[in-house]
Amino acid sequence: MTRALIADDEPHLSQYLRDQLLALWPELQIVHLSRNGVDAAARIAELEPDLAFLDIQMPGLSGLEVAQGIEGDTRVVFVTAFDAYALQAFEHAALDYVLKPVSTERLAKTVARLKEALARPAAAGGEGLAAALRQLTAAPGGPQLRYILAGQGATTRNLDVAEVRFFQADDKYTVVASSHGEFLIRTPITELVSRLDPGQFWQVHRSTIVNLAWLEGTRRDETSRLFLRMRGHAAELPVSRAYVHLFKAL
Repeated sequence: MTRALIADDEPHLSQYLRDQLLALWPELQIVHLSRNGVDAAARIAELEPDLAFLDIQMPGLSGLEVAQGIEGDTRVVFVTAFDAYALQAFEHAALDYVLKPVSTERLAKTVARLKEALARPAAAGGEGLAAALRQLTAAPGGPQLRYILAGQGATTRNLDVAEVRFFQADDKYTVVASSHGEFLIRTPITELVSRLDPGQFWQVHRSTIVNLAWLEGTRRDETSRLFLRMRGHAAELPVSRAYVHLFKAL
């Protein structure tokens, strides 16, 4: 019987993936659901599952870091919200991935591909995995974000970053102001700015990153301080003096 581990820091997403996998692959045995990278790494070493479905963004260790530490024959399937750069790396190495939000059709193709792969010797798998990981981790800042999981009360939503007006630090969280409302994430501004498209997202303050696609206009007050007006958002956003030069050409 094929044995699999699922690792995702969002419990409802782990449950959803488990349910979808079992519906498509009834013979599959899910041996553990991990909620962070550290637990996933320990359980993979202990249980030696045939498959590990790893979310790339997890606390403790990322899915990439977990995969780098696998010493046995466990085959990895990345669960990712990253853009085409990451997907090209996976395809080049003949690895499989599931793109968030997970679709049944895409998962069915993954299951078929995994069944074929498990019927073959796994000798080349480690080399392919290592090559993909080297390509992914060599990129400055890693692959750019295309989607982001953000919470609103008890609800978690998978947001397209193109729909985000701005990110703003707020105590222990970062507020994601989108066309669907305001959400919270734990990722700090310093990490976000390195993972977003620099041609589209500009940091304008130590606590704020704006999406230029939603920029409606600018205003200067009597002391020449610069403020931004974002479409669909009532309050203006201040620009710190260190970033004012970015707007001289606009």
